[in-house]
Amino acid sequence: MNRQTDKKIVLVTRPTRLAELVIRFNTVSQAKFYVEHQGADFSDYLREDETYHRALTEAETALGEIGLVQTVDRSFLPNFVFAPEDTVVTLGQDGLVANTLKYLDGQPVVGVNPDPERWDGRLLPFRVRDLAKLMPEVVLRKRTTRSVTMAKATLNNGQTLYGVNDLFIGPKTHTSARYFIRHGKASETHSSSGVIVSTGMGATGWLKSLLTGAGAVAIAVGNQGKTDPKQAGCYEQAVAGFNWESQFLYFTVREPFPTRTTGTSLVFGRVTSDTPLILESQMAENGVIFSDGIEKDFLEFNSGTQAVIGIAEKKGVLVE
Repeated sequence: MNRQTDKKIVLVTRPTRLAELVIRFNTVSQAKFYVEHQGADFSDYLREDETYHRALTEAETALGEIGLVQTVDRSFLPNFVFAPEDTVVTLGQDGLVANTLKYLDGQPVVGVNPDPERWDGRLLPFRVRDLAKLMPEVVLRKRTTRSVTMAKATLNNGQTLYGVNDLFIGPKTHTSARYFIRHGKASETHSSSGVIVSTGMGATGWLKSLLTGAGAVAIAVGNQGKTDPKQAGCYEQAVAGFNWESQFLYFTVREPFPTRTTGTSLVFGRVTSDTPLILESQMAENGVIFSDGIEKDFLEFNSGTQAVIGIAEKKGVLVE
């Protein structure tokens, strides 16, 4: 095959719902029995799987004519070693883009939507048919890109974890997180459901949900149970101008509980390079820090562990 370059293109994939069911139930027929027994439409699982694998085959063919292609399942990302000159293509939903970016260090990422009729794809501006024309420019670093600010958690034992959308610091299960929190000159002990630290890219995700809910509850309490959706949305104004390149993060404490020994005044604020967020665990067990919704890839955050949350030294790079 006459390739245009010897540089490597890493194609990151993810299993479909059908593939995950087969892993769980061993065969397609057993997966079908389970889904239909629950009253769901199994044919939708088949259509999604067929569409994805057709897109995967077409993508591998198109990329193979440009460079050396290595296909990697997302489950291997934590241990996969990317070379500085690699170009990365993700074939999946928005979450796959975020999950991939945090393991990179400046390599450009091309987000490809394998099923445009199913997924909107805020981070997936390209289709498989675009790869033949697009990728030569990307490989030569001649394509316009956009920088993405990431969050970073650094523990006092030297471990680190990056977040593209957000970091969660709290309990592994539905119990209370106990920790000491410091931000600037303010500090207090907390009992809460955990802390979310959001990047500009994640502002439309978990952070938006937290602010919208908090705003609606506050208004309902003040208006004897009546809410005004327009008023509730005013809380989003607190993060106006918070975008992918912003050099700050926002932290939000979930469900802080006031007691004689725990406070509720330090529950929302900006994290900058000058004012990191510092958390000291007071949990004997089940304390965790994970990012971007991937609970399996976590750091333990138990008694004696201190986490410094700040802006990452590296940036994500998305091809536009």
